[in-house]
Amino acid sequence: MIQFEFKTFDSLNIHELYAIMQVRNEVFVYEQHCYYQDLDDKDQACIHVLGWNEQQQLVAYCRILPPGLTYPTHAIGRVLVIATYRKLQLGRVLMQKTLAYIQSEFGQVPLTIEAQLYLQTFYESLGFIRTSDVFDDAGIDHVEMKMQL
Repeated sequence: MIQFEFKTFDSLNIHELYAIMQVRNEVFVYEQHCYYQDLDDKDQACIHVLGWNEQQQLVAYCRILPPGLTYPTHAIGRVLVIATYRKLQLGRVLMQKTLAYIQSEFGQVPLTIEAQLYLQTFYESLGFIRTSDVFDDAGIDHVEMKMQL
């Protein structure tokens, strides 16, 4: 059973912050060979979505960016599920919980994401629509996608 929490940056303790940095590094830098500046001075303004397993290991994560930080709209970024949990539909659960949280906290708002191209169909199944040509981000093809809650 995965427990989800939604936390501001200031409410994270040092162990949670370390877990976030560790899984983001594991997935985006180590697994995907993306060499980019992960610590981008945006985390402080974000809501962090943390999915913990029964052993208190962070297995799913994303962040909700407020309007104006990256896009004029709310945005979702750094979406990940660790490798050993990917076949369990946890990415879908993570996104559904995140979308429900955004709707409950902010109402019917527009959302933007930058999705890795190979995940376009997954995000379309959640209601996102592709709104850009393919672009390179840290060596991986991405597309911008939007939805209205």
